[in-house]
Amino acid sequence: MLKIWGRTNSVNVKKVMWAVEELGIPYERTDAGGAFGLVNDDAYRAMNPNGLVPLIKDGDVVVWESNAIVRYLAAKHGAGTLWADDPAERAMGDKWMDWPTSSLAGPFRDVFWNMVRIAPQNRDNAAVEHGKAACGTLFSRVDRALADHPYLSGDTFRMGDIPLGCFAYGWFEMSIERPNLPHLSAWYDRISKRPAFQKAVALPLT
Repeated sequence: MLKIWGRTNSVNVKKVMWAVEELGIPYERTDAGGAFGLVNDDAYRAMNPNGLVPLIKDGDVVVWESNAIVRYLAAKHGAGTLWADDPAERAMGDKWMDWPTSSLAGPFRDVFWNMVRIAPQNRDNAAVEHGKAACGTLFSRVDRALADHPYLSGDTFRMGDIPLGCFAYGWFEMSIERPNLPHLSAWYDRISKRPAFQKAVALPLT
Protein backbone atom coordinates (compact mmCIF):
# COMPACT_ATOMS: atom_id res chain seq x y z
CA MET A 1 0.00 0.00 0.00
CA LEU A 2 1.17 3.53 -0.75
CA LYS A 3 2.62 5.25 2.31
CA ILE A 4 2.52 9.02 2.68
CA TRP A 5 4.21 11.23 5.27
CA GLY A 6 2.96 14.76 5.82
CA ARG A 7 0.56 16.97 7.75
CA THR A 8 -2.75 17.83 6.11
CA ASN A 9 -2.46 21.61 6.58
CA SER A 10 0.63 21.79 4.35
CA VAL A 11 -0.09 23.12 0.86
CA ASN A 12 2.51 20.72 -0.55
CA VAL A 13 0.99 17.72 1.19
CA LYS A 14 -2.45 18.77 -0.06
CA LYS A 15 -1.21 18.40 -3.64
CA VAL A 16 -0.36 14.76 -3.04
CA MET A 17 -3.52 14.00 -1.11
CA TRP A 18 -5.67 15.58 -3.84
CA ALA A 19 -3.96 13.49 -6.51
CA VAL A 20 -4.37 10.31 -4.45
CA GLU A 21 -8.06 11.00 -3.93
CA GLU A 22 -8.61 11.77 -7.62
CA LEU A 23 -6.93 8.51 -8.57
CA GLY A 24 -8.59 6.40 -5.89
CA ILE A 25 -5.30 4.96 -4.62
CA PRO A 26 -5.41 3.16 -1.25
CA TYR A 27 -2.91 4.74 1.13
CA GLU A 28 -1.69 5.08 4.68
CA ARG A 29 -0.74 8.58 5.84
CA THR A 30 1.49 9.44 8.80
CA ASP A 31 1.46 12.94 10.27
CA ALA A 32 4.91 14.46 9.90
CA GLY A 33 6.45 17.91 9.78
CA GLY A 34 5.64 21.00 11.81
CA ALA A 35 4.31 20.17 15.27
CA PHE A 36 4.37 16.46 14.44
CA GLY A 37 8.15 16.32 14.04
CA LEU A 38 9.51 13.01 12.71
CA VAL A 39 11.27 14.64 9.75
CA ASN A 40 14.60 14.84 11.57
CA ASP A 41 14.60 11.22 12.64
CA ASP A 42 17.38 9.15 11.10
CA ALA A 43 14.92 6.76 9.45
CA TYR A 44 13.08 9.63 7.79
CA ARG A 45 16.25 11.42 6.70
CA ALA A 46 17.45 8.19 5.13
CA MET A 47 14.45 8.42 2.80
CA ASN A 48 14.38 12.20 2.39
CA PRO A 49 17.68 13.93 3.22
CA ASN A 50 15.96 17.32 3.04
CA GLY A 51 13.78 16.54 6.06
CA LEU A 52 10.68 17.97 4.42
CA VAL A 53 7.17 16.79 3.62
CA PRO A 54 5.56 15.26 1.69
CA LEU A 55 7.27 11.95 1.17
CA ILE A 56 5.88 8.75 -0.32
CA LYS A 57 7.01 5.15 -0.38
CA ASP A 58 5.42 2.97 -3.05
CA GLY A 59 6.85 -0.49 -2.62
CA ASP A 60 10.58 0.06 -3.04
CA VAL A 61 10.11 3.46 -4.72
CA VAL A 62 10.70 6.54 -2.56
CA VAL A 63 9.76 9.97 -3.91
CA TRP A 64 9.98 13.40 -2.32
CA GLU A 65 9.11 16.88 -3.65
CA SER A 66 5.38 17.38 -3.99
CA ASN A 67 5.21 18.02 -7.73
CA ALA A 68 7.46 15.06 -8.48
CA ILE A 69 5.13 12.90 -6.41
CA VAL A 70 2.05 14.15 -8.26
CA ARG A 71 3.75 13.45 -11.60
CA TYR A 72 4.79 9.97 -10.47
CA LEU A 73 1.30 9.05 -9.27
CA ALA A 74 -0.35 10.50 -12.38
CA ALA A 75 2.03 8.65 -14.70
CA LYS A 76 1.54 5.37 -12.86
CA HIS A 77 -2.19 5.48 -12.17
CA GLY A 78 -3.72 8.32 -14.16
CA ALA A 79 -3.52 7.45 -17.86
CA GLY A 80 -6.48 9.12 -19.51
CA THR A 81 -7.35 11.15 -16.42
CA LEU A 82 -4.63 13.14 -14.65
CA TRP A 83 -1.99 12.02 -17.16
CA ALA A 84 -2.25 12.92 -20.85
CA ASP A 85 -0.48 10.42 -23.09
CA ASP A 86 0.25 12.99 -25.78
CA PRO A 87 3.40 14.93 -24.76
CA ALA A 88 2.15 18.21 -26.21
CA GLU A 89 -1.17 17.93 -24.39
CA ARG A 90 0.59 16.95 -21.19
CA ALA A 91 2.99 19.88 -21.46
CA MET A 92 0.12 22.36 -21.55
CA GLY A 93 -0.58 21.68 -17.89
CA ASP A 94 2.89 20.54 -16.90
CA LYS A 95 4.32 23.98 -17.54
CA TRP A 96 2.13 25.24 -14.67
CA MET A 97 3.22 22.50 -12.26
CA ASP A 98 6.32 24.22 -10.85
CA TRP A 99 5.25 27.81 -11.50
CA PRO A 100 3.50 28.23 -8.13
CA THR A 101 6.65 27.19 -6.27
CA SER A 102 9.05 29.29 -8.32
CA SER A 103 6.90 32.42 -8.71
CA LEU A 104 3.92 32.52 -6.35
CA ALA A 105 5.01 30.81 -3.14
CA GLY A 106 7.15 33.68 -1.79
CA PRO A 107 4.59 36.51 -1.86
CA PHE A 108 1.77 34.08 -1.05
CA ARG A 109 3.63 32.99 2.10
CA ASP A 110 3.91 36.60 3.27
CA VAL A 111 0.13 36.96 3.06
CA PHE A 112 -0.81 33.53 4.36
CA TRP A 113 1.48 33.45 7.39
CA ASN A 114 0.45 36.92 8.51
CA MET A 115 -3.27 36.46 7.94
CA VAL A 116 -3.60 32.85 9.14
CA ARG A 117 -0.71 31.86 11.39
CA ILE A 118 0.29 35.09 13.11
CA ALA A 119 -1.80 36.87 15.73
CA PRO A 120 -3.32 40.15 14.43
CA GLN A 121 -1.27 42.30 16.81
CA ASN A 122 1.95 40.77 15.50
CA ARG A 123 1.23 40.96 11.77
CA ASP A 124 3.57 42.63 9.35
CA ASN A 125 0.94 44.63 7.49
CA ALA A 126 3.44 46.03 5.01
CA ALA A 127 4.42 42.48 4.04
CA VAL A 128 0.75 41.58 3.65
CA GLU A 129 0.07 44.49 1.30
CA HIS A 130 3.21 43.86 -0.72
CA GLY A 131 2.39 40.15 -0.95
CA LYS A 132 -1.20 40.80 -1.98
CA ALA A 133 -0.08 43.13 -4.76
CA ALA A 134 2.50 40.64 -6.03
CA CYS A 135 0.04 37.74 -5.88
CA GLY A 136 -2.56 39.81 -7.70
CA THR A 137 -0.11 40.46 -10.53
CA LEU A 138 0.83 36.80 -10.74
CA PHE A 139 -2.74 35.55 -10.59
CA SER A 140 -3.62 37.95 -13.41
CA ARG A 141 -1.26 35.94 -15.63
CA VAL A 142 -3.19 32.81 -14.72
CA ASP A 143 -6.43 34.60 -15.48
CA ARG A 144 -5.22 35.40 -18.98
CA ALA A 145 -4.11 31.80 -19.50
CA LEU A 146 -7.57 30.58 -18.53
CA ALA A 147 -9.38 32.88 -20.93
CA ASP A 148 -9.39 30.27 -23.71
CA HIS A 149 -9.58 27.00 -21.75
CA PRO A 150 -11.47 25.90 -18.65
CA TYR A 151 -8.37 24.37 -17.04
CA LEU A 152 -4.66 25.05 -16.92
CA SER A 153 -4.30 21.62 -18.53
CA GLY A 154 -6.56 22.64 -21.42
CA ASP A 155 -10.09 21.37 -21.90
CA THR A 156 -9.75 18.66 -19.26
CA PHE A 157 -8.78 18.70 -15.59
CA ARG A 158 -5.37 17.05 -15.20
CA MET A 159 -2.33 17.05 -12.94
CA GLY A 160 -1.30 20.54 -14.09
CA ASP A 161 -4.23 22.06 -12.20
CA ILE A 162 -3.37 20.51 -8.85
CA PRO A 163 -0.40 22.55 -7.54
CA LEU A 164 -1.88 25.97 -8.24
CA GLY A 165 -5.29 24.75 -7.11
CA CYS A 166 -3.91 24.18 -3.62
CA PHE A 167 -2.53 27.72 -3.46
CA ALA A 168 -5.76 29.08 -4.90
CA TYR A 169 -7.71 27.58 -2.01
CA GLY A 170 -5.77 29.68 0.47
CA TRP A 171 -6.01 32.76 -1.75
CA PHE A 172 -9.78 32.59 -2.10
CA GLU A 173 -10.52 31.52 1.48
CA MET A 174 -8.47 34.16 3.29
CA SER A 175 -10.29 37.28 4.46
CA ILE A 176 -8.52 39.66 2.11
CA GLU A 177 -9.35 41.90 -0.80
CA ARG A 178 -8.57 40.35 -4.16
CA PRO A 179 -8.56 41.72 -7.72
CA ASN A 180 -11.51 40.75 -9.90
CA LEU A 181 -10.15 38.00 -12.15
CA PRO A 182 -13.19 36.29 -13.70
CA HIS A 183 -11.43 33.44 -15.50
CA LEU A 184 -9.42 32.55 -12.40
CA SER A 185 -12.57 32.66 -10.28
CA ALA A 186 -14.48 30.44 -12.72
CA TRP A 187 -11.62 27.92 -12.75
CA TYR A 188 -11.49 27.91 -8.97
CA ASP A 189 -15.23 27.36 -8.83
CA ARG A 190 -14.87 24.34 -11.12
CA ILE A 191 -12.02 22.69 -9.27
CA SER A 192 -13.46 23.40 -5.81
CA LYS A 193 -16.55 21.35 -6.65
CA ARG A 194 -14.51 18.20 -7.22
CA PRO A 195 -15.06 15.65 -4.42
CA ALA A 196 -11.34 14.94 -4.16
CA PHE A 197 -10.62 18.67 -3.73
CA GLN A 198 -13.25 18.96 -1.04
CA LYS A 199 -11.79 16.01 0.85
CA ALA A 200 -8.09 16.76 0.54
CA VAL A 201 -7.78 20.51 0.08
CA ALA A 202 -10.84 22.30 1.49
CA LEU A 203 -9.76 21.99 5.10
CA PRO A 204 -9.72 24.77 7.71
CA LEU A 205 -6.84 27.15 7.12
CA THR A 206 -4.26 26.73 9.86
